[in-house]
Amino acid sequence: MKAEDIQAILDKRKKEGGGLIAILEDVQAKYGCLPQEALKIVSKSTGRSMVDVFAVATFYRSFSLKPRGRHLVSVCVGTACHVRRSALIVQEFEKQLAIARGQTTSDREFTLETVNCLGACAIGPIVVVDGHYFSQVNVGHVSRILKKVRDGLDKVEVKGDERIFPVEVSCPRCNHTFMDRTHLIDGKPSIRVTIAFGNQHGWLRLSSLYGSYNVESEYEVPPQAIVNFFCPHCHTELIGGWDCPECGAPTVPMIVRNGGIVQICSRKGCRYHMLDLTRHA
Repeated sequence: MKAEDIQAILDKRKKEGGGLIAILEDVQAKYGCLPQEALKIVSKSTGRSMVDVFAVATFYRSFSLKPRGRHLVSVCVGTACHVRRSALIVQEFEKQLAIARGQTTSDREFTLETVNCLGACAIGPIVVVDGHYFSQVNVGHVSRILKKVRDGLDKVEVKGDERIFPVEVSCPRCNHTFMDRTHLIDGKPSIRVTIAFGNQHGWLRLSSLYGSYNVESEYEVPPQAIVNFFCPHCHTELIGGWDCPECGAPTVPMIVRNGGIVQICSRKGCRYHMLDLTRHA
């Protein structure tokens, strides 16, 4: 960890008017966790007590004081899931990953944790991996879940699914198209935008098939990181009119050709998206 990197985050957020949570999100996006030395610098620079900073860092589940793996596996052990033998599911994950709950695999691929409730008691036992819910899980499902994660949770079958269809989108400010016909994803022109997270700044390309979650990016975005989206032409930041109803992160608006707007969540791992054809540019 470099103190000057933390200071750069603080300076950026001070200029933009960002609060403590936004600062900690940027720190975690850069390091994958919240190092103790970083929290001390944040405390001193913001004038907040270390107790206050630590309280925020430990209250929200999206923050971690220890480095997490590339994939976060959360198993619910609340009452409803416990009576359906979720403890056996935890044991099976521990066995297959060769770690105990609260630990990370040596290759930094998986972190395993237990949580008291995920708010979906009726369909428990519940396992959540990188924001993807698996319901009514039993011991036999564990190996299949891990395989699906390793293969790619966002991989979808784009052929023959009528819920997946192409859209062409543009900037809501300058109306310049985001479509990149020289770079295909899912066999269609990709949607090219500019993103920033932590101290990284580069390109991101999304599938133009509504319902596909396939993306390519210049830099690897850490799980749960909130990403700032910008138009690559006029450089305006793309900020929606409301926050994601699933995770609370800002939404990203894009204008749909021939009328309408599509909103996607800016948090890595959240799959919220909405197409509203009643709105017009």
